Amino acid sequence: MAADLADALRRTNLLGSVPDADLAALAAASRVRGFRRGQIVCALGDPADTLIVVVSGRVKVAVRSADGGELILSAVGPGGTLGELSVADGGPRSADVETLEDSRLLFVPRERVQDICGRVPAAAQALTTSVAATLRRLTEATSDLVFLDLPRRVAKALLSQPRDGAGVICPQLTQEQLAHHAAGTRQSVNAALRGFERRGWITVDGRAVTVRQPEMLARFADG
Repeated sequence: MAADLADALRRTNLLGSVPDADLAALAAASRVRGFRRGQIVCALGDPADTLIVVVSGRVKVAVRSADGGELILSAVGPGGTLGELSVADGGPRSADVETLEDSRLLFVPRERVQDICGRVPAAAQALTTSVAATLRRLTEATSDLVFLDLPRRVAKALLSQPRDGAGVICPQLTQEQLAHHAAGTRQSVNAALRGFERRGWITVDGRAVTVRQPEMLARFADG
């Protein structure tokens, strides 16, 4: 088990350059937990004393309004990490984390990660790069909310999802989940999807969405 957890840590961008002995010690100090689909892992404002590593499954990072509205900031799969900002500044969780499917997550003590970043320059640089990437992504998302209309945000959301060789978005998204990515309503997302389908840019078969012309979607999203 400890070797498996060390391998999970090695697959992350943040800790992939850490020496094997340090990874083994880090794995021994960490704990792994299983979560069912739809479980809340942590909530906005919770104490953030761990780095979270996705061993298997997928989770979403989201913020919610008082009336129940939701905006998905990112979806993270195996090898991804959550909580780098709190590792850097010691602050509380800045968003909710919820599983999108059955998942196994590894919780790594914050102080152990800080110790490694203090001794391994490559890990410190990886932490800085990760926090900077998060800032860039959130800056772009804020700009999109202000300057792009809903159909263009839907186009960007579609292009941001993983696709197989045939262009099928996988795992599949419900229109409600896509609305949470694009900060819209399910009805408005449905209208945008139908418009893209009429243009031949995508095809929709139930919950399966196939991106046929990604270059046209990208051109449309760029205005």
